[in-house]
Amino acid sequence: MKVFKNFNDYSSQKPLALSLGMFDGVHLGHKCIIDELIKVGSENNLETSVLTFWPHPRFVFNPNEDLKLLNTLDEKTLLMEKYGINNLFLKEFDKEFRNLTGEEFVRQILVDQLNVKYLIIGYDHSFGKNKSGNFELLQKLSKELDFEVEQMEAINIHENNISSTKIRNALLTGKIKEANEMLGYSYSVSGKVAHGKKIGRTIGYPTANIETDSIKLLPQKGAYIVEVYVKGQQYKGMLSVGTNPTVNGEKLTVEVYILDFNEDIYEEKIMVKFRDFLHEEIKFENLEKLIERLDEDKRLTEEFNF
Repeated sequence: MKVFKNFNDYSSQKPLALSLGMFDGVHLGHKCIIDELIKVGSENNLETSVLTFWPHPRFVFNPNEDLKLLNTLDEKTLLMEKYGINNLFLKEFDKEFRNLTGEEFVRQILVDQLNVKYLIIGYDHSFGKNKSGNFELLQKLSKELDFEVEQMEAINIHENNISSTKIRNALLTGKIKEANEMLGYSYSVSGKVAHGKKIGRTIGYPTANIETDSIKLLPQKGAYIVEVYVKGQQYKGMLSVGTNPTVNGEKLTVEVYILDFNEDIYEEKIMVKFRDFLHEEIKFENLEKLIERLDEDKRLTEEFNF
């Protein structure tokens, strides 16, 4: 897969089948669009492409908003490549770009620069200044500018439309299995292992303190069953998102206890995949009560069917 941050860097002999949008999470709804792109591309000898925005436009319009995303840029890129996209366009939402009307965007970018011949959009997608671009505009322009346009229906699970917002809400309420079902994969976070207070090792549960990306959404505070990937190996783990209230902690941390593991991994990059929610964050009366709960969490993690 080729990645372009500037439309001027792109050139190809083949026209494009393209979809555009944020694709945050690259969830099952997005995957349906990608699968349709690949089908259309194969049938019509078109290269498949996704045009998305980085950073998120809301960072531009509301720079003080504490927006958290389901994917880092690396995660989004890897998912697009895994699902078989030929080209990924990462457009900065700069002043010039955000002042384009929907029609100007179609004419100047999609048709003139990228040679799009087949355009697929989601069921609720709008684009251009003041959201002036929509499916009706695309239908009108497609005849004049010689491209085809298709609007995908919403994808449902248990009679609910899948959306990035619903996935965020599920994660923020500890509904890990529900979020994973909508994503089509297990939600993950990754980062380098940093030095912490090392309290865990004094009670028999040494943890790896993960430095996560500041834009990455963390699930609800609490304890989770996770898969842990360290140096190419997979382990079972129990992870805590919280402030360690039992020992009067204040800073939000992400710490994972890796079962059947005893190595120094400071500065190593590790990834954890969330599989199930154990319980909300608890302030215990003393360390003995904390250890009792950790023992129970460990038992449940060992018995979990990974």
